[in-house]
Amino acid sequence: MSIKVKILGSNSAAPAHKRNQTSQLITIEGHLYLMDCGEGTQLQLKRYRIPIQRINNIFVSHLHGDHYLGIMGLLSTMHLMGRKKPLNLYGPPGLAEIITLQLKYSETVFNYKVNFHPVDTTANKLIHEDDFIRVYTIPLNHRIPCAGYLFTEKPKKRRIIKDKLPEGFSVKNIIKLKNGEDIYDDDGNIIYHHTQMTLPPKRVYKYAFCSDTKYDESIIPIIQDADMLYHETTFMEEHEDRASKTYHTTTKQAATIAKKANVGMLLMGHFSIRYKELEPMKYEAQSVFPNAHLAIEGEDFILDDIS
Repeated sequence: MSIKVKILGSNSAAPAHKRNQTSQLITIEGHLYLMDCGEGTQLQLKRYRIPIQRINNIFVSHLHGDHYLGIMGLLSTMHLMGRKKPLNLYGPPGLAEIITLQLKYSETVFNYKVNFHPVDTTANKLIHEDDFIRVYTIPLNHRIPCAGYLFTEKPKKRRIIKDKLPEGFSVKNIIKLKNGEDIYDDDGNIIYHHTQMTLPPKRVYKYAFCSDTKYDESIIPIIQDADMLYHETTFMEEHEDRASKTYHTTTKQAATIAKKANVGMLLMGHFSIRYKELEPMKYEAQSVFPNAHLAIEGEDFILDDIS
């Protein structure tokens, strides 16, 4: 599996209609990344049997409460459960102050280190890199500083055909084959050609998370050709004026962004509490971009090359 997005919360402003506030768990090559952390996120993680101590990176889009008020509880639970590993926390400037102030007045010192990474919400920058992915910021147009995040997989290695490996084949030579190198004997002759011993690498994927924002086509070059796009759809089209005034997006506007950016799939979320039934929102978006889906809590959206 390449990228799996599990929806933990999909509502805006307040929990309603059995929907929680914004949060997603992104799994890439077995590594867990938390995207936003609205109130109740740790209960959702427990509900879906997610091992919270495996979360080492948390990304926060902006400092409206429905996107970060669950963080303090989650960090505290990690502490009470004996966490020792450092945790990276990415978000707009001010997030570190919010957390440290609560720790100060509760006279709490965590067992582990929280590394705060202030994010420039006005620029498209690389902010995180590990063995599997690079994460870039996406400047968004909201009432307060707000950033989306673009997850891009790194190029993958070739895949070993196990049946073709001779007995006792060394790990060193396996690594060479996976890197696209041939194996030579002492006289310089090829004895194992990498194209005969391996399959081509699996394709890489891109996932773009665009949190609260009004309609803004400036993000299109950044998210162009993403395999999956999450874009807020707080309102239906009849409330376009309300969306503009509150710096949010409608169903058709999000679908238009998806269409113009040529993305593979659109996920819609951040639903206003005025909508109990969400199917009309989906149909409205699909009239512009057919491959549009509702970010329903508990559902997984997967990008994978199964070949």
